[in-house]
Amino acid sequence: MLRKTLMSVLFACCGFGATAEPVVIAALGDSLTQGYGLPEQDGFVPQLDRWLRAQGADVRLINAGVSGDTTAGGAARVDWTLTPDVDGIIVALGGNDLLRGIDPAVSRGNLEAIVKAATASDVDILLIGMQAPGNYGAEYKTTFDAIYPDLARLYQTGYAASFFAGLNAEGDPDIAQPYMQPDGIHPNAAGVALIVEELGPHVMDLVQSAKR
Repeated sequence: MLRKTLMSVLFACCGFGATAEPVVIAALGDSLTQGYGLPEQDGFVPQLDRWLRAQGADVRLINAGVSGDTTAGGAARVDWTLTPDVDGIIVALGGNDLLRGIDPAVSRGNLEAIVKAATASDVDILLIGMQAPGNYGAEYKTTFDAIYPDLARLYQTGYAASFFAGLNAEGDPDIAQPYMQPDGIHPNAAGVALIVEELGPHVMDLVQSAKR
């Protein structure tokens, strides 16, 4: 990244030996990111941190998940999430927009604001998709589902198609059920582990990109 390159040049010019620092990744999300209903060590961010370290990544994750947050909430707090030490950001928002039936155009505008803020701060981005249920109608689902791949293409960000891909939740709900908490919305610890296995390589790509 440009900021790290400039810092390396500065250290070299001043005659200091620069020590490699871990890549700092902020996970901006809602209760799925925050780890709702789970002991802290079993939440998404701690499990992802352990997975990345097991792969040899020198990384520090920041849990910027807030239970109940919508894309509007994420857009409102993205600027103070993007502190100068943040090199990359995972954006995993939209589930609460779906629960409230928010207009997809509004959700798209909020997510685009987040992506623009990260881009302006020279921070690499991983955008994680969310899929609408069918009960809002085919047009709503098609429009909402297209938000994430469209923004990823437009802004050339990293992209993972679905937060729940590791649970095969879009195929057979009965497969996902044992990995969910009783509310049927949040994954249990075993479910988080499967989610991390699926999303981990995408986050590793983000870490590698942010190191440059």
